[in-house]
Amino acid sequence: MTNQKSKIVNQKSSIKFVGIIGSGTMGSGIAQVAATAGCKVKLYDTNQAALDKAKVSLEKILNRLIEKGRIDTEEKNRIQSNISYVDNLKSLSDSSLTIEAIIENLEIKQKVFSELESYVTDDCIIASNTSSLSIASIAASLEKPERCVGIHFFNPAPLMKLVEVIPAIQTSQEVLDKAVATISDWKKVVAVAKDTPGFIVNRVARPFYGESLRIYEEGIADFATIDWSLKTIGGFRMGPFELMDFIGNDVNYTVTETVFTAFYFDPRYKPAFTQKRFAEAGYLGRKSGKGYYDYSEGATKPNPIEDKALAEQIFNRVLVMLINEAADALFLNIASAEDIDNAMTKGVNYPKGLLAWADEIGIDTCVNALDRLYNEYHEDRYRCSPLLRKMNRENLKFF
Repeated sequence: MTNQKSKIVNQKSSIKFVGIIGSGTMGSGIAQVAATAGCKVKLYDTNQAALDKAKVSLEKILNRLIEKGRIDTEEKNRIQSNISYVDNLKSLSDSSLTIEAIIENLEIKQKVFSELESYVTDDCIIASNTSSLSIASIAASLEKPERCVGIHFFNPAPLMKLVEVIPAIQTSQEVLDKAVATISDWKKVVAVAKDTPGFIVNRVARPFYGESLRIYEEGIADFATIDWSLKTIGGFRMGPFELMDFIGNDVNYTVTETVFTAFYFDPRYKPAFTQKRFAEAGYLGRKSGKGYYDYSEGATKPNPIEDKALAEQIFNRVLVMLINEAADALFLNIASAEDIDNAMTKGVNYPKGLLAWADEIGIDTCVNALDRLYNEYHEDRYRCSPLLRKMNRENLKFF
């Protein structure tokens, strides 16, 4: 997969006309990225109020960029002139590439794609920004499924460097090549991923949340201490509970449950009752005013127990679980080692690539730590990846 990507990233994309379906935060962000890159963009939504809101939001974003000295007024006007706002799907008929960014519902996406295909030309690429649904299932709704590909941006799209490009088994090589070339032209870091649940980031990142929740449920540490440990010892920008509150406990729990189900209930992805109960109680995080922390006016955040030995224990346990997941993604050819590490550093701002981190602390350290966890719990959740075990036996490194 690395060789495949190296062959195609140097190609120049011929795509100039782009259609975006959905004018929410993600769709609007993708439209801004494409327009900044010089494409003529049509942003489609059935809701005129949503389109008006997207237009006003872009104006504010571009004005802030001017204030920060990132762009000038001429650049602002150029970006704005590249985007038109439409409420008729047929208006996207001249697009060379369409990217759907609507609700994560397979039936709705399939219906939209089927209708869209009746309007666009035979060589138009039809892409989905889904973060968790099967690209093959989405492609199956088309008469020409070979034109379908996953193009998964991260929020906020203009700021986050990573884009996962996911070919379905039906996707043609030409479409994959053009998608990668286009996103590279848009100044994004491309990671090509196999069409499996969670792709790279949403699969590999599960232990950051799941193992932290498990540590809490075992009574080893509270939310604040676990967050402090991963930020202080690990260098993560946000702790897992802060991040779940930021994402939304309902959203994060749903992704976890989706991945767990999609992997035929593999215990490595098992959701936590703590998060389920918080979601059921409406403790969704920042957006509801309360989650693992209280965000109401005047509320104070609890202090962590600043015990370095405890912090190192917590960090090391979460880290080896993350490394194990990254190694297994490589073992199962989900993506190349380079793309996996780029995905985690550029997609979710991890301080280091997990496979490079494994090289740094030692593959033997990872294997021994996982074996200790497995011997203690006798749960398949802690099984060591066959690739890590093989690399340890043969004294190999990822890079």
